[in-house]
Amino acid sequence: MGSAFKKFFMHLCCCAQDDDDDEKQPLVPADPLDYFTREVQKRRDEETNLWSEPGDPSHSEREDDRTLYVLLQARNKTRMGSTGYRRLSVDIEAMRDTRREVRDKWKTILENLGFMAEADSLLTVTAGTSNDRLRNAPVARALLNTLHTETSIFNSNKDPPPERYLFILDRLVYLDIAEDFVAKAKRFYPPREDSDEDAPGLSINLPLLLARMEAMNGRGQEDSGGDSEDGDLSDRS
Repeated sequence: MGSAFKKFFMHLCCCAQDDDDDEKQPLVPADPLDYFTREVQKRRDEETNLWSEPGDPSHSEREDDRTLYVLLQARNKTRMGSTGYRRLSVDIEAMRDTRREVRDKWKTILENLGFMAEADSLLTVTAGTSNDRLRNAPVARALLNTLHTETSIFNSNKDPPPERYLFILDRLVYLDIAEDFVAKAKRFYPPREDSDEDAPGLSINLPLLLARMEAMNGRGQEDSGGDSEDGDLSDRS
């Protein structure tokens, strides 16, 4: 297990280096400190929001990513400490908590398989992770569908599973532990009954969140603060 993970980790580091080289335009940034600050913020954003489609910079391909992105933008334009800001923060944290819950389930299984030290690295998926780096895409896709339909490791079987976990499963296939992972997922997180899945608090009402946000924006600019960059998704909590 140790040698297999070291081999995978060396491959992951090489891929990360390639991604970083591709993103550096130009190779020597005009302002290295500004570049470093933006890179740190981007990584923090990825770790905090756990985007379902990590390779989609617009966060518009999936409804859940699009909703979270719009809520974050709306909060950046709202005066900190206002009622509107607090309401948006509650909705944002509810969506983030739901995503963290899924990630924690995956981490629990990985640790149970003996990957206590490596779990966080195996679960890290960045915007630089692309489909062309998948080694066993068909197998990983089939296993992802199995987890989606035959376990409750995801929050709902009605929505498609987050694409980020396709990349994680591809790594597990490479390490030859994917089948063991799926077997434990079936045992630890068996499918929910339909009544359990529809219970309050187990899912996010995305249309309701968007309607609430639009209603708040329609009340005027009394809660608007100073100018903020639309793309700045920093957590101001």
